[in-house]
Amino acid sequence: MTNRVDGKMSFVTGAAQGLGEAISYMLAKEGSKVVLADINYDKVVSVSERINNEFPEQAFPLTLDVTSEDQWKESLIEAEKLMEGINVLVNNAGIGGGTTIEDTDYETFQNVMKVDTDSVFLGCKYAIPIMKNYSPGSIINTSSISGLIAGHNMVSYNTAKAGVWMLSKSVALHCARQAYNIRCNSIHPTFINTPILDNMLNRSNVERDELLMKLARQVPLGKVGEPNDVAYTVLFLASDESKFITGSEIKIDGGISAM
Repeated sequence: MTNRVDGKMSFVTGAAQGLGEAISYMLAKEGSKVVLADINYDKVVSVSERINNEFPEQAFPLTLDVTSEDQWKESLIEAEKLMEGINVLVNNAGIGGGTTIEDTDYETFQNVMKVDTDSVFLGCKYAIPIMKNYSPGSIINTSSISGLIAGHNMVSYNTAKAGVWMLSKSVALHCARQAYNIRCNSIHPTFINTPILDNMLNRSNVERDELLMKLARQVPLGKVGEPNDVAYTVLFLASDESKFITGSEIKIDGGISAM
């Protein structure tokens, strides 16, 4: 542990598995207290216990449905009490869903928007009034390379993640204009080896290793990303090492966007 975020107080959504779990572990390892928020309370308790076994009294589990405005308000108030402040927010919760514009029903589109975009709005809206009292602060919003590069069969996900990209810039400019000393950036991963790939597996009828090889062929570096590739990026943005970076989009894509 090098204590790159020693003394920070972080709130991470979608923390029960995948990127959220890796991000929470990384932040705790590097010295931050972390509230792990997820709709799946049993899983998030298990992850918190694993973290606390290695880094005692660093992790605190909370139940949060990120589409609920009331739950956001309650969870952030509780997190402030648990950690004695909040100065890092990682809006990481997200889902996929739908295919083309003609084949995606409106209910699916709305659900993806609620979880992937509306939740980021709610998190930023209600965390900023708390975070400005514990600055310097950093907000990291998980978008996707699919928020920058469209696909013909990802209408819901493309739209939602593009919204996160622009929302993050607006938040960054607002906080700068208000002199809150809170930065806001978006991160844009490509294919990462997490449980979210299970949805692709279910649709493709191939083995996991075969799917990973297929996805890797689309990446200039020739491989699929690992959760820590994203977690280390979040660590940098959460730390004061990135104190002059705001309103930016950080691509974690193995070179896809360079093509």
